Amino acid sequence: MSRLNGKRTLITGGTSGIGLETAKQFLAEGARVIVTGVNPDSIARAKRELGAEVRVISADSASVDAQRQLARIVEEHYGRLDIAFLNAGIAEWRPVEEWTEERFDRSFDINVKGPYFLIQSLLPVFGTPASIVLNTSINAHVGAATSSVYAATKAALLNLSKTLSSELVGRGIRVNAVSPGPVDTPLYDKLGIPDAYRDQVNQAIIDSVPFGRFGTPDEVAKAVLYLASDESRWTVGAEIIVDGGRMLNG
Repeated sequence: MSRLNGKRTLITGGTSGIGLETAKQFLAEGARVIVTGVNPDSIARAKRELGAEVRVISADSASVDAQRQLARIVEEHYGRLDIAFLNAGIAEWRPVEEWTEERFDRSFDINVKGPYFLIQSLLPVFGTPASIVLNTSINAHVGAATSSVYAATKAALLNLSKTLSSELVGRGIRVNAVSPGPVDTPLYDKLGIPDAYRDQVNQAIIDSVPFGRFGTPDEVAKAVLYLASDESRWTVGAEIIVDGGRMLNG
């Protein structure tokens, strides 16, 4: 198939989980792909799995300067950019009394500030038309305990998919969002859940999902692929929720 034949694409956080699987699906659909990451082991593994034609870049999503440098690299490599999947993010869950200003700022820097200034930096690079897909979360809607800061960052990012749509649609740039529910990815492994409670927490999450299991990166990537492709050319400022029915339970 060639739904993205020749499309020049950028995937942040593309060295593991949803980002890596999306990169593989983009490649299978004929796209040219650049991915970013920060973990040296993940970067090395992505290079092996994605092949020599894919450029894998180390880029700190919390740094505005790094986002500007990334935009310059993309322009030098492609000339123009057709698709950006802004997927890089962190998920830190903790009770409100345990948050420090430093941790709070880091979450917003990576999940909101970085993507915002990357979009700004890429504006002169985007082709016409172009598609931006933001990876948000159902936690933008669901009031899960201990998710206060993470959920706030994702709510901010989700709102950007709407406000930036209004601002950029006249330039031929579509902005949409995909909002996953509980997905079995390395991001989930970084939530800081003690091993002794992992099985208990896993079961509680599964019990909250009507479909009865975690989602997979593949299932989310398929939604991203649709929003990135020309099949969704009349879809602007929309959100696709991929959660196995989790939001049906509030």
